[in-house]
Amino acid sequence: MKFKIVHESRGRIRVQVIQNRMTLEQADLLEAYLCTWPAAQQVTVHERTCCAIVRYEGDRQELLTFLSRFSYTSTEIAKLAPTHTGRALNREYQEKLVMKIVSKALRSALLPAPLATAYTLYRSVPYLVKGIQCLWKRKLHVELLDALSIGISMARRDFSTAGSVMFLLSLGELLEEWTHKKSVDDLARCMSLNVDRVWLHTADGDVLVPLSQVRPGDAILVRMGGMIPVDGVVQSGEVMVNQASLTGESVPVPKSPGKTVYAGTVVEEGECLIEITQQKGTSRYDKIVQMIEQSEKLKSAAENKAAHLADKLVPYTLAGSAVTYLLTRNVTRSLSVLMVDFSCALKLAMPLAVLSAMREASGSHTTVKGGKFLEALAQADTIIFDKTGTLTRACPTVVQVVPFHGKEENDMLRLAACLEEHFPHSMANAVVQAAKDKDLSHEEMHSEVDYIVAHGIASRVGEEKVVIGSAHFVFEDEQCVVPEGEQAKFDALPNQYTHLYLAIGGVLSAVICISDPLRPEAKGVIRALRALGIRKTVMLTGDSDRTAAAIAAEVGVDDYRSEVLPEDKASYVAAEHAAGRTVIMLGDGINDSPALSAADVGIAISDGAAIAREIADITVAADSLAQLVTLRKISMELMKRIRSNYRFVIGFNGTLIGLGAFGVLPPATSALLHNVSTIDQPAEHDESAQRPGPGRIKSHDRRLSFPLDFVS
Repeated sequence: MKFKIVHESRGRIRVQVIQNRMTLEQADLLEAYLCTWPAAQQVTVHERTCCAIVRYEGDRQELLTFLSRFSYTSTEIAKLAPTHTGRALNREYQEKLVMKIVSKALRSALLPAPLATAYTLYRSVPYLVKGIQCLWKRKLHVELLDALSIGISMARRDFSTAGSVMFLLSLGELLEEWTHKKSVDDLARCMSLNVDRVWLHTADGDVLVPLSQVRPGDAILVRMGGMIPVDGVVQSGEVMVNQASLTGESVPVPKSPGKTVYAGTVVEEGECLIEITQQKGTSRYDKIVQMIEQSEKLKSAAENKAAHLADKLVPYTLAGSAVTYLLTRNVTRSLSVLMVDFSCALKLAMPLAVLSAMREASGSHTTVKGGKFLEALAQADTIIFDKTGTLTRACPTVVQVVPFHGKEENDMLRLAACLEEHFPHSMANAVVQAAKDKDLSHEEMHSEVDYIVAHGIASRVGEEKVVIGSAHFVFEDEQCVVPEGEQAKFDALPNQYTHLYLAIGGVLSAVICISDPLRPEAKGVIRALRALGIRKTVMLTGDSDRTAAAIAAEVGVDDYRSEVLPEDKASYVAAEHAAGRTVIMLGDGINDSPALSAADVGIAISDGAAIAREIADITVAADSLAQLVTLRKISMELMKRIRSNYRFVIGFNGTLIGLGAFGVLPPATSALLHNVSTIDQPAEHDESAQRPGPGRIKSHDRRLSFPLDFVS
């Protein structure tokens, strides 16, 4: 790619691409490409001027070389193109805003008075109709205030004021719509589905491939606990699918051959072959946008309170206008009061504050499904942790495989990996990784796999039943036995490790010893949460009491429970609710799902089971528990911001009413200042593309909630 350097300073460079015009798609592709450069901290591409601005830490020449390699026609670079960005949305509303302002200026300058009056009368009809509808339904809403102010102005033959008021109202509506759609769009892109690999069904068997390689018409295999990555039709198999994220249904829905399944839903029971009908990313985004806009789960108590309060204040605005007229006999002053209402600002400011906080959380790879959960997070006083993969490291490692019954160590590890690879969980991942590290390739040698929640896996190899899981599952539920003469060897197993038991044909064949060290940040996170108001910390685990007690003492939780089943975790959450506590539950496995659902706020680890992520209200990245502290701070800051917004809206608009009543502000100025206060609510905003990963720089503008990036 050819370009020229327009301006540069230390750590920042602005280049202009040598081309006549840049399309939105080209700008998105260039921005995505530049974000992949490891030293890039912040990237912005302006398609109107064909310019790219890069803030970086690194070698300048490396950046220039990296830029020169860019090509729109490169197949590899084309794969970086994002499916959805906010660029088209911004362009659409920028053009609408410019056209509205230009049209107003041209009408004022060119239209003769009779035509300007006729146009004002025509434009007033929708406002007057809405006002009459409010009266007909006996509702005192903001539309009535607008209709009265416009109608009274025209009755006084003050068509200039009526026209200015309508222009400012339409301008405010456009900016509010832009603000809301931009916030929803940003959030939806953060919440979009992120599935990397799928099991592709071929004539030679099932092959694990990147999702980007599958095409419409291909068939993929989805097993129990797996997320469906694309829309499709069930080819074979019968499954129960959790569709809560799209439809709100709390009960799984049965799906049989011929039935449609949707991206982002999760298979709770069974497995099925799905014929893909849509390419990756073509449907999930739109469903998330619809969910954000329509789901009642997004509305926090503070948002509902704001909406109700806004409507309740309309009669007081009417009364203030009437009293002003009675005292002053001045219609202009009365109109100035009418032009100010609390409704717009309250109804917009609170949802935007919530969407802004959710966007801020997404900046640290955290997905929040609704403002309700941030509010509950701010109020929570109890947090419950799962142990394995949550308090302990996200990637446990296999340190030893102890074979029994004359089996070979590598053969047992190969078989264990073959079973465990179907169920993504930290323990399963450890087994699969251990086999990979030893170059133990394995083909599908078993029949259908059954996952028994919180216990283990059962399948068949040839004529023999194979089970792998906990001691309770293998020895008590499945009645497996230790080989004769090997009890001493079994008793000598190292106690400091977690044990995974593998049995073939009812006889113990291997014990896989897994080291599951505590996350280094865990103790500090618990201390920080206590400092932020969490009064009780609890650990729940299916491990033995010996292991659980050691971890609980090391991490410093207030209480722990060992050898618990999924229903026990949910029961514990219910007991905490009964005691009057607001509960956060953090987990990563299928066995944590009931407790995640029962808690006031269920938080799942991003690399855990898909069903846990689907049921959870919040998903955090797996790299650090410190995100819990960040989330708590964001939620507490949100509640402070909402209270601050209340004070700002009431104070500012109250002042406008007073100034209008005393004749200081004319109606048009009152309308202008009111609309400015409505769109200028404190909100997080981050327009620039940023390199993902820890330590990235974030840029926030707390006073601007709609994007004004006309000037490059």
